[in-house]
Amino acid sequence: MQVGVRREQCAGERRVAATPETVQQLTALGLQLVVEGGAGTAAGYSDEAFAAAGATVVPELPYERLDVLLHVRPLTPETAARLRTGSITVGFGSPASELPAVRALADAGVTSFALELVPRISRAQSMDALSSQSLVSGYRAVLEAALRYPRFFPLYMTAAGTIPPARVLVLGAGVAGLQAIGTAKRLGARVSANDIRTASADEVASMGGTFIRLDLDAPEGTGGYARELGEDRAKRQRALLAPHVAAADVLITTAAIPGRAAPLLVTLDMVAGMRAGSVVVDLAAESGGNVEGVKAGQDLQIAVAGGFVTLVGLRDAASAMPSDASRLFAKNVANLLALMTADGEVSPDFDDDVVAGACLTHAGTVRHAATASAMEALK
Repeated sequence: MQVGVRREQCAGERRVAATPETVQQLTALGLQLVVEGGAGTAAGYSDEAFAAAGATVVPELPYERLDVLLHVRPLTPETAARLRTGSITVGFGSPASELPAVRALADAGVTSFALELVPRISRAQSMDALSSQSLVSGYRAVLEAALRYPRFFPLYMTAAGTIPPARVLVLGAGVAGLQAIGTAKRLGARVSANDIRTASADEVASMGGTFIRLDLDAPEGTGGYARELGEDRAKRQRALLAPHVAAADVLITTAAIPGRAAPLLVTLDMVAGMRAGSVVVDLAAESGGNVEGVKAGQDLQIAVAGGFVTLVGLRDAASAMPSDASRLFAKNVANLLALMTADGEVSPDFDDDVVAGACLTHAGTVRHAATASAMEALK
């Protein structure tokens, strides 16, 4: 079977859905890999490296003849329409925000797998691209903050005086938040964190952070994600967080719920209470932001007493570190594809919970219930 690896077309996207390592993995399963020229260049993987690993490098993918298409960003309706009936796609699908593309995949009779839908169970951890890319994003968020913060992160004791460590506050203790905590701690900052899931306290402590407990009763949602608070509780959460935000030199927000707008955790009034020179990095900016007024891909300066606070809306955080992000993402893709491959044939077994859970469209229908319901509501 012919498996194509596309060159991503979205501006700013530097990742690739396969690496020479995963080409070797999939070739060993009896699959034929076809890589579009330049697909991995921005991530540091040359056409020559793909060819040496056993792939065929072509100027343009023959979409109409592919059995499987591997991709990073969600496909456009135009690309979906080029795929033959019965072909398979594996990559991010963003079904909540890409309904026209989902409809196009279904209409084309394509069996599509969206990595956001991979069940968060133990046997699917090696296929969990949300987690692998969140790890990269959490690390990157701290680096972006450190570059903009006008002072040191670590404590320095010198003959000229003592420089206190930066105080970093992380909101959200999922994979991205925990990585941000660990990275800020390694840079020498004094780190605290909050998550509405009190069960996260031990994880925060294991990364070197101090868990901030708020007087909120917020049970955990499904799939390991936090459940979104009602408006009254959300207002109380913001009120309880306000003094901690004001005391922070760097604030990093990471709270996101797949397929939903990001919860508002920090208002502009809370930002205005921070000291001049402070930095706020919002990892959820692309889904609306945890911080009021954030703009994805932009730095904003919020006036405060004595100067301003820098508000950073990160866009393409994982793509900003394309080599390792691609290494992890490609392995997630290859592991899911390997689960569906036997004797050189990709044949999804929908009795498998992982395969069934990750499937977005199949045989002309939208299999993901929430997406199907959203599409019906638009009719």
